[in-house]
Amino acid sequence: MKILLRSTNILFLSLVFSPLLSAHATVVTKTVEYKDGNTTLEGKVAYDDANKGLMPGIVVVHEWTGLGTYVTSRIEKLAKLGYIAFAADIYGKGVRPTNPSEAGKIAGIYKNNRPLMRKRIELAFEQLKAQPHVDVQKLAAIGYCFGGTTILELARSGADLKGFVSFHGGLDTPTPQDAKNIKGEVLAFTGADDPHVLPKEVMAFEKEMRDGHVKWELVTFGGAVHAFTNPEAGDDNSKGQAYNKDADLKSWEEMKLFLNRIFNT
Repeated sequence: MKILLRSTNILFLSLVFSPLLSAHATVVTKTVEYKDGNTTLEGKVAYDDANKGLMPGIVVVHEWTGLGTYVTSRIEKLAKLGYIAFAADIYGKGVRPTNPSEAGKIAGIYKNNRPLMRKRIELAFEQLKAQPHVDVQKLAAIGYCFGGTTILELARSGADLKGFVSFHGGLDTPTPQDAKNIKGEVLAFTGADDPHVLPKEVMAFEKEMRDGHVKWELVTFGGAVHAFTNPEAGDDNSKGQAYNKDADLKSWEEMKLFLNRIFNT
């Protein structure tokens, strides 16, 4: 099986326009409630109402502050490209941390309980598949920060998706042997100076992917730290998280190329 590894400081990508893009996009965003036992989860779905045929589906997982405006804006961008995008709610309805301390505690619940993390994202995956007009043969998952960690766990669970894309997510796992279960391709973006993703974790991830015979790619952006796709992260790298416009734009274009290829669109 072909294995890909690429680390780059400068990545040039021409703009890629998805052939799925509607000439008159009418993006609809709806709230979707679903359950994990007695826990109510509140996700969101976005799609272009002008498209009436089958469309590829993408589940998107939020950062450690929960499902908010940032991920909502991302699913709406995906909808404009012609995808049906479902924003998962890993934490539960109304659980939206407002400060780093609270976010760290709540995210830690799932990082320390990977079976629960997998269950929550698998439930979101089922919600995506249940949406009208989703082409269940063309599915992928995307995650940001905490969400990147989550979609990699979804991959390790053996979920039947074409691809998994992690943006500045944690690469570690307590069960690296589960990489043998990965069915789709893996694309991970990380910041070379991200203090939350240590070099030893990058090396362990690379070994995990090789040992699992996964088709994978890791793109490293020089000068980027954690949360490099989120303008709300500010611009001070010394804080460990900061927006990096170049890394944001390049990773998004690279993701579009990846999706076009795995979906054969």
